Amino acid sequence: MRTLISGATGFIASHTVEKLLAEGHEVVGTVRDPSDAEKTEFLRKLPGAAERLTLVAANLNDPRAFADYTGDADYVIHAASPYVLTVKDAQRDLVDPAVNGTLSMLRACATSKRIKRVVVTSSVAAITDEPDTSQILDEADWNDRSTLSRNPYYYSKVCAERAAWKFAEDANPGWDLVVINPFTVIGPSKSVSLNTSNQVIADLLNGKYPAIMDLTLGLVDVRDVAEAHVQALASDRAKGRYICAHDLRTVRQIAGLLKSSGFDNARLPSLGLDTRLGSALIHLAAWLQPSGVRTYLHSHLGRVPRFDNSKIREHLGVTFRDLDRSIVETAEDLVRWGHVPER
Repeated sequence: MRTLISGATGFIASHTVEKLLAEGHEVVGTVRDPSDAEKTEFLRKLPGAAERLTLVAANLNDPRAFADYTGDADYVIHAASPYVLTVKDAQRDLVDPAVNGTLSMLRACATSKRIKRVVVTSSVAAITDEPDTSQILDEADWNDRSTLSRNPYYYSKVCAERAAWKFAEDANPGWDLVVINPFTVIGPSKSVSLNTSNQVIADLLNGKYPAIMDLTLGLVDVRDVAEAHVQALASDRAKGRYICAHDLRTVRQIAGLLKSSGFDNARLPSLGLDTRLGSALIHLAAWLQPSGVRTYLHSHLGRVPRFDNSKIREHLGVTFRDLDRSIVETAEDLVRWGHVPER
């Protein structure tokens, strides 16, 4: 089997490349610059990469970015997409690359008679903008609140995924589309690059959280997300969207776990502002933060996401690893890469 995966150096994608190689796939991975050894060498060192990994160049905003790479692919994973909370121009820096990259890939795939399935990496951001504690989210839910000014990253994921489903419906290609919607993805990284999700753990350890805030995160290990992508490629039951999340943890729980796991010398927050009054103070202070951070805090403080992950467990056979262990392994990995001080 030959699988094309975009954004191969990314946090989720690099773990997915490793799993594909382990299962015997020939893998073609798109990156910005295959000749940039500093950013690609870690992929070339993966087991099986020397024999079955080819890296090629692609730019998300190029309408023909993937046109030369889909012809001999059996399966495609489109994982490339920008992930930052604050940008200067949300349309240019988030929405356009996300939508254009997705459509570029799908248009290229539509010309192939060989491709059996396309798996797109979306996000829970396409499902909800502001968690409602009274609602249990499932794959039928869509985020209809985000805009270019309100949680613009979330908006980019909504736009890109809706564009993917509309294209699949209108073009009626010979392959079927499956979408994976992960919550906050943590876990060991394949490279020194620090992704936005793991940045949360790094910021906690580095003292960048001034206090314990009333934030509850839906979390999932990157290795489980990669497994979901690989299983989605060929499973006979794979269909539609899949919420990919394991469980919830509050900032207080994460900080307490890290402290009890040997990170007690880290600059973990201790001041408790995870109360109604504390949230009100942070809500006011958030106006001094960059726009992306501000809108995230305003829409997530004091809110507890609830979700149903039964579909991904039943259809794709995903079994989630111990979440507390994933948090600790994330912290240990951040030390290994030099993002946080030694314990």
